[in-house]
Amino acid sequence: MKVLGLIPARGGSKGIPGKNIKSLQGKPLLEYTFESAKESLFLSKIVLSSDDQEIIQVASKIGLEVPFVRPSILSTDSTPTLPVILHALDFFEEKGESFDAVCLLQTTNPFRRKGLVDESIRVFIESQADALISVLPVPHEFNPHWVFEPTPNGMLSIATGESQIITRRQDLPPAYFRDGAIYITKTSVLRNKKSLYGEKLAFIVGDVERYVNLDTPKDWEKAEILYKQLGLGN
Repeated sequence: MKVLGLIPARGGSKGIPGKNIKSLQGKPLLEYTFESAKESLFLSKIVLSSDDQEIIQVASKIGLEVPFVRPSILSTDSTPTLPVILHALDFFEEKGESFDAVCLLQTTNPFRRKGLVDESIRVFIESQADALISVLPVPHEFNPHWVFEPTPNGMLSIATGESQIITRRQDLPPAYFRDGAIYITKTSVLRNKKSLYGEKLAFIVGDVERYVNLDTPKDWEKAEILYKQLGLGN
């Protein structure tokens, strides 16, 4: 299976200005994700998708391939992920190169465990799923079976639609949320179903102790602390 590793990194970040190339413990943020991708034996090609010349220069300096410049129309705050992926696929297909799937690796989750990319691709292939995402466990107090929604008459109902609440934490079924570190989708699903997830979605569980999603300056402070706690500089 040919899998394209795609690292999206547009310019114009508002929450953390210059986020994608901002130095995190001496390395530009996107380098962490590139290092995780380079470990992979299953990614056929690893490329950057960016509209920003400064990001492109930094990427080129660290050895990350930048075969195209992403159009500005696909680089706004409101641009969905799907058109960005399809733009990359279109670029390569015009040059006669096609891929069976795309592995999207966001720069905002820099601390993936060693081997996570290939673990994910292996599960994706073996499961024969349309797509795979990395997830983390939902804390039990936020489990959907313990979440309530307001009704039109001003009362509360259990979000899952059950009439009786599960009383014991030990009886709650597992629940997960996307951590944003890994998205893998078949090209046919991206193109034909216009979906990142398809109908058959597999998953791999990430590491809570490594989790950070860089959106705000506070998140960046957490990442600086996490870097030291994980001993990444040793």
